[in-house]
Amino acid sequence: MAAGGERRKSKDWTVALACLAFVGAAVGMSFAAVPFYRLYCQLTGYNGTTQRVEQASDVVLDRKINVTFDANMSTGLNWDFKPMQASVNPRIGETVEIKYQATNRSPYPTKGQAVFNVTPMEAAVYFNKIQCFCFNETVLQPGETLEMPVVFYVDPDIVKQEETKNIGTITLSYTFYPHGGEKPVAGLPEDAGQTKPKL
Repeated sequence: MAAGGERRKSKDWTVALACLAFVGAAVGMSFAAVPFYRLYCQLTGYNGTTQRVEQASDVVLDRKINVTFDANMSTGLNWDFKPMQASVNPRIGETVEIKYQATNRSPYPTKGQAVFNVTPMEAAVYFNKIQCFCFNETVLQPGETLEMPVVFYVDPDIVKQEETKNIGTITLSYTFYPHGGEKPVAGLPEDAGQTKPKL
């Protein structure tokens, strides 16, 4: 009887440890999923994710491509955010610098992080960023206006693929979100952190 009880206790402990190991592995996989998904998107251009590169293209084609720019704000971040030009028309492979502008309309410092995508999504893997404000969080003081550069080029290989060779326009879109758990200071009106509607 005692031996049977010991065996049962041992079995119970084995099952409990196996369950704990499974839960630990599941939690670990959930944390690992985000960077793996980000890496997958960067390698494939999935979901409109652009590429990050260190240097400019050494090939520039005679053919041009239209690149338009879009800006959006999440609720909870009281900023004005816009591209400083509606579009550019560079040669494919040519390195271009454009700028976005953000202004903090709130009476306290706030932090934001920009996320981005490219449409059509098939073109994203050929959209290469050398410099971008989206690589880091942005901190704005009350009333501060900041011009933020993006340096990019469109990979000449875009013309070699059947699904992308006829693309004439690419749209680069950014959305700014609050970052770092920013909260309004006590006593501010409830709408102080809300986004100003676009006109």
